[in-house]
Amino acid sequence: QVQLVESGGGLVQPGGSLRLSCAASRFTFSVYDMSWYRQAPGKERELVATISLGGSTIHADSVRGRFTISRDNGKTTLYLQMNSLKPEDTTVYYCNARRASKNYWGQGTQVTVSS
Repeated sequence: QVQLVESGGGLVQPGGSLRLSCAASRFTFSVYDMSWYRQAPGKERELVATISLGGSTIHADSVRGRFTISRDNGKTTLYLQMNSLKPEDTTVYYCNARRASKNYWGQGTQVTVSS
C-alpha cells in the first residue's frame, strides 16, 4: 500500500523557519508529480507548491519567495523549506503524489506560527 508520511511540522515564531519532509514508499516516486497542500479548518484545501517529475516547480503567490519545494528521488522524499513564516501559514500541510488517475495523500503535519 502506498505510503506518504509527513514530518517536520511544529510550533515556530513568526519569521522563523521549518522544513517539512514527506517520505514516500511503495510506488515509483520518480515518475509522479509531487505537491504540498494546506487546509485550514472550514476552508478548502489550498495548493502550496508543486514539483513535476522533471523538477519544474510552481509556488502559490502567497508563499512565493518564502517557501521552496524540492525532491530527492534517490531518497524518495519530498521537501518544503518554509522561511519567513507568518501566523497565516498556520494550518495542516499535506503531501500529495499524482500521476494520471492515481492520486495519493499523506496524513498531514501541523504547522503553527505563533509568538
